[in-house]
Amino acid sequence: MKFLILALLNISLLLLIKSFTSLVLFSIFLSVSSFFLNNWLVPGGFAWRNHHGYSPLLRGPAGWPLLGVLPQMGSLAHRKLANLAVSLGATRLMALSLGTTRLIISSHPETAREILSGSSFSDRPIKESARLLMFERAIGFAPSGKYWRHLRRIAANHMFSPRRISCLEGLRRRVADEMAAEVRRAMEEKGVVELRKILQKGSLSNIIESVFGCSLEKEEELGLMVKEGCHKLSSKVRGIVGQIVQERKRSVAEVNNNGGNDFLSALLALPKEDQLSDSDMVAVLWEMIFRGTDTVAILLEWIMARMVLHQDIQAKVQQEIDACIGGGGGSATQVQDSHLQNLPYLQAVVKEVLRLHPPGPLLSWARLAIHDVHVGKCFIPAGTTAMVNMWAITHDPSIWKDPWTFRPERFLEEAEDVSIMGSDLRLAPFGSGRRVCPGKALGLATVHLWLARLLHRFRWLPAQQHVDLSETLRLSLEMKRPLACEVVPR
Repeated sequence: MKFLILALLNISLLLLIKSFTSLVLFSIFLSVSSFFLNNWLVPGGFAWRNHHGYSPLLRGPAGWPLLGVLPQMGSLAHRKLANLAVSLGATRLMALSLGTTRLIISSHPETAREILSGSSFSDRPIKESARLLMFERAIGFAPSGKYWRHLRRIAANHMFSPRRISCLEGLRRRVADEMAAEVRRAMEEKGVVELRKILQKGSLSNIIESVFGCSLEKEEELGLMVKEGCHKLSSKVRGIVGQIVQERKRSVAEVNNNGGNDFLSALLALPKEDQLSDSDMVAVLWEMIFRGTDTVAILLEWIMARMVLHQDIQAKVQQEIDACIGGGGGSATQVQDSHLQNLPYLQAVVKEVLRLHPPGPLLSWARLAIHDVHVGKCFIPAGTTAMVNMWAITHDPSIWKDPWTFRPERFLEEAEDVSIMGSDLRLAPFGSGRRVCPGKALGLATVHLWLARLLHRFRWLPAQQHVDLSETLRLSLEMKRPLACEVVPR
């Protein structure tokens, strides 16, 4: 009997211990659940856990614990973010978490203007990769302040002034002729033109000579470094660009002549009190190469894809060019910058492609709130990263009629001109406000001239394979599959 009682006591004790363990585990589960409910399931997710009480009007997805919406992003992030904003009724402003980074995204012109044009978001968030690429000493990433304002003045008055752009026209014409020759050669040898490589090569040559005033033996190497965009290459960049700067400085000192219309000559010709250090010059020039090489090529590939798909619109542009300067591509007169103002339909085509396929759909690089601020009626704490989804704005049916239709005529029918230079936030592919792209005028001059010359010389036709407008977001929004087409000399 004694043994039976002891056995029952042991069983009771074991049951009690098991019950206590279950209670502890349940308590832990409740604590963990409470933590995630309070710190994860808030509008915008984990990074907003300490701020959602101050911003009750902000909407946004909770995302994944600790990771936020990072797992949902990818090569079509601009589309996913646009759909997310619409589904949550948060097009004006949406809160997100990218890991532990607090983020807001505007998909509406009004809140986009507040972010881009106000002084509250005058800085950019600088990651370690940007520092290693020396961008924190270049125009795009340098913190707002005396040095950054100095760079902006140099860019506006010396590097991208109307006079400098005009002086580089001869280079743009020559590169256009070289690309046309490559197009003709490719058609003769292969029966098809793969345009991407031709445009990339021409764009690289153009930017290298614009920056340094001459072609380089290591031009191809610099092009590969731009494509890789890897911070591990920063020492190599310093070596190559730094050596060019040193050689040019010695040359200028020997002949006492700054000469040249290139960017490096512009920097070396600055008054002594405005001159940059060698390391800062390397950073500025490298940023010009890095940001200026692919954008023109990517945009032109999108434009030519549209011209191949829309033969009626291509013919209309060609008729406009012929009426302006005379017969087809075999005529003695070729398109020059002075003709471009008389080609409104061609300019409308470029605008429509920038609307449908903006190279920087999320306006490339973000902004940073330098102090607490209200955007619309929403409180945004200092240190919040802000982005504008320009792709979402340019595809919004409440802003654009038939937004998915390629129709350049919309820009000629508007009662007032839709500027793409940053003043109209319905279409601001180069950004707006203090951080607007300083090279926008040069980039557009290049695209307009090259497009006019390519369309003047050739008729562009579809190849056997279908033109695929699928897109992928890397550093810029590119065609997923390179354009292949056929050409017939005009």
